[in-house]
Amino acid sequence: MLQQILTDMYIDPELLAELNEEQKQTLFFKMRGEQIRRWKEKEAQLEKQEVKAKKPSRRGKQVSWLHSSNDDVWVWVMGEHPTDTPYEQICDAIMAERAARQAQDEAEQLRAQKEKELVKRFSKIYMDPEVELCRQEEEQKEHMRQEAAEEQRKIEEELKRKEAEERQKAEEEVQRLAKERAEQIYMNLKEVHQNRERQEKEDREWQETLRRSKAADTRRRSLAKQTREDHQRRSLKALERGRVAAMTKAYQAEERPALLPKPKPRTLKNEPLARKPAIRRMPSTSNREDIIRWFREEQLPLRAGFRVDHSGIAVWFHGIITRQEAEALLGGQKPGAFLIRVSERIMGFVLSYRYPEGFKHFLIDATDSCYMLLGDQIKFTTLTELVEYHMVEPITMSGGEELLYPCGQSPGHTDYTELFY
Repeated sequence: MLQQILTDMYIDPELLAELNEEQKQTLFFKMRGEQIRRWKEKEAQLEKQEVKAKKPSRRGKQVSWLHSSNDDVWVWVMGEHPTDTPYEQICDAIMAERAARQAQDEAEQLRAQKEKELVKRFSKIYMDPEVELCRQEEEQKEHMRQEAAEEQRKIEEELKRKEAEERQKAEEEVQRLAKERAEQIYMNLKEVHQNRERQEKEDREWQETLRRSKAADTRRRSLAKQTREDHQRRSLKALERGRVAAMTKAYQAEERPALLPKPKPRTLKNEPLARKPAIRRMPSTSNREDIIRWFREEQLPLRAGFRVDHSGIAVWFHGIITRQEAEALLGGQKPGAFLIRVSERIMGFVLSYRYPEGFKHFLIDATDSCYMLLGDQIKFTTLTELVEYHMVEPITMSGGEELLYPCGQSPGHTDYTELFY
């Protein structure tokens, strides 16, 4: 089930609702690790494609920038260097030059005007009419030439002014684009650096979590093995001391759960306890009939919920009950009480546990013909083995949940009857 979730990168909301906080966190770390692995593969493919597609382009215009010693774009601002003329002095010199040129032009105009007046005043005295006429024609032609030259000068000045404006706009646009590009490159480099640091931090945290998980698994296996050996030694000692009869009497005196109801003619009594091959199916369903059919066809042949000797149903086993019903049963129990119920939402089991501050629910994966807590790595062949293991080994290292007191059926009501008829 966990492998299917990591392959699809999707978990059904009903299945997610059955997980507790520890299982959700474990599932998140595994899904995050899978995302990182896929991202690295995709990045490697993109780098290969960019190397293949990267070819020098010979078309279009190119702009090359001078670089300083630190490989940054070299920029010179007029007036900032100690040997440069200040900007104010340059402006004053330009304005003085323009004022002198304009004053000289006005003086030439005034000189020409005075010359015309003098010629006009004194030429009439000694010039004949024909000479005067020729002089006037020459003056008119000269005036027309001056007007044409003035008009040409104005046109050239206007063109130069427009050219200067266009050059200024182009230079400002280039500077603006260069500044924006520099900011964009800086932000990209900063983002890449932050992503690399975040990735390295997540990798270190993931490696540390993986190391702790492996250490915890090794410790659990060692404790489980030691517990089984101690249990076997205690059983042998009890047989040698003749305490078996006393234990049997005490066991018969306590309240025992209902035995397995009498099966129908199609009995599984003579059938071998062979495990069916794993069946690929959807992990969740809301149909109660499908869950009952799944339990009868797949879990009943495996004696799910039975005692170790298959003489009856275990005290802690319950049928298809909701989370609220399980918490109501555990509400009157001491911390450490537990039960295992058939989930009403998915084809699986749920371990409900009472701790001092409230209740916890752990989803039990029943696929692949084994039983394991979702997110855990320890697999058990039966539910009874899972319960016995966590009676001495906590479910989570941080919570320290040990199964101490099995919670049985409520008085006068058996909630697993429909699973066996």
